[in-house]
Amino acid sequence: MTKPRISSLPVITVLFTVLSLTVASSISALGQSPNDVPIIDLGYARYQGVFDDVNNLTSYLGIRYAAAPIGDLRWRAPQAPASNDSTVQQANIGPNPCFQATSGNASTNPFVRRDLAATDSPEDCLFLNVFFPGNDVPTKPLPTLFWIHGGGYIEGGAFLAPGADLLRESDNEIVVVVVQYRLGLFGFLAGSEVKANGDLNAGLLDQDFALRWVQEHISKFGGDPAKVTIWANLLHIVAHDGKTSPQLFRGAMTSSTYLPSQYLYNDTIPELLYSGVVEGSNPVVDGTFITQRPTLSLEQRKLNGKAFLAVTNANEGNIFVDQTNPIENVTLYASSLFPELSSELAQRIAELYADLGTPLVQEELILGECNIPRGYSDNGFKTISVRESSRSFLEIMVKTWDITFPGTPIVNNTDFLAAFQGGFLSFVVNQNPNDKIIPTTPPWDLYSKGRTEMVFNVTASNLTDLHTVNTNEDLIERCNFWHSIGESIAQ
Repeated sequence: MTKPRISSLPVITVLFTVLSLTVASSISALGQSPNDVPIIDLGYARYQGVFDDVNNLTSYLGIRYAAAPIGDLRWRAPQAPASNDSTVQQANIGPNPCFQATSGNASTNPFVRRDLAATDSPEDCLFLNVFFPGNDVPTKPLPTLFWIHGGGYIEGGAFLAPGADLLRESDNEIVVVVVQYRLGLFGFLAGSEVKANGDLNAGLLDQDFALRWVQEHISKFGGDPAKVTIWANLLHIVAHDGKTSPQLFRGAMTSSTYLPSQYLYNDTIPELLYSGVVEGSNPVVDGTFITQRPTLSLEQRKLNGKAFLAVTNANEGNIFVDQTNPIENVTLYASSLFPELSSELAQRIAELYADLGTPLVQEELILGECNIPRGYSDNGFKTISVRESSRSFLEIMVKTWDITFPGTPIVNNTDFLAAFQGGFLSFVVNQNPNDKIIPTTPPWDLYSKGRTEMVFNVTASNLTDLHTVNTNEDLIERCNFWHSIGESIAQ
């Protein structure tokens, strides 16, 4: 049976569900003044934002940065939006998120089909939000934070970015841009048919397109295009063999640093995903934007930008491993996680984790540690050493920046908040996370060999627990092992 050409593929709605977060489509107007803020002319459209007098910031929500990726543009690189400058558009409502899948209870093997409920979330989702301090465009160009939301390339959206908190913790010294991009099959469907009739890694191309939008337009919002820091994924650092032109950012930060398996676009696994039209695809080595396995680019110093702040978290794997129905055989779990792994290597993985708790704990550690990017600490790139939190980054984000997830308590600890937030925002301003942290916080060890970790935690009695530790040698051994088998796990 001949595979359909990409242009004839139907819209696949049965495989996706949408997060039930009402903040995705509307943002409270409390504290916002009427239309007394500047009208920004982007050439193709004019937008007027709203001033929030409670937080002393102006926001422009739902700015279109690319044409709707539907019809002939589905599974293709983003295109410039059509001109629509006849009227002023009110940029006061956040965009709907892109098509999403759920997480947390997936089958161990991400390449097994799972039918999910249909959704009415639109494909027309290529929008971004911009925030700047005060009620008028800053006269002095400010460093710009470009936020690419996380979610494993299958979920998330602009609603996850706490724009007001980011500005406040930077002492109103930055401009914030939050971008949405295509997810799941709409953003990362791979295979030779996609290569021949569309564009691979469309979701990454969306992000790149938005970064180029920033270079062209952010000065109109008071941002400095020469001082862009991305809070994003690792892939933009290694894009185009480190020769992205023009330079789109000077610094990069990653949180819950995630490096999934990235097979060649026509490898068995991507072709299997294409053939089955399944949910859960990941970025692939497309030969253009991503030219090779990212760890090789890191080792070879084929990198964009000048500095990198990487944050990796303890207890990360327990978010993604099914807690109710784990596989008791760790060797089988490793083989399921990496379908092209040899039986000998799968057994070696089981042996390496055998003494680290129950099979469930071992599986959580495997999934949490196999995705830690390796090789970036010793390559001469200005990398701030890996920091490890005792909680997952999502949990800290929820507790620190008050992202609304039902039933989640918020940490009320001033020292913790100042230390955690200050390091990131200081890096955005001047590429050094030490300037804005509280005096009692140990300084971040700049550009080390990745053997020192900064622990951010709050005790059960709500006391701040901030300290540095030396990386456990057994953990280093396990990370070195994962690095040594990078080719077998497509990293």
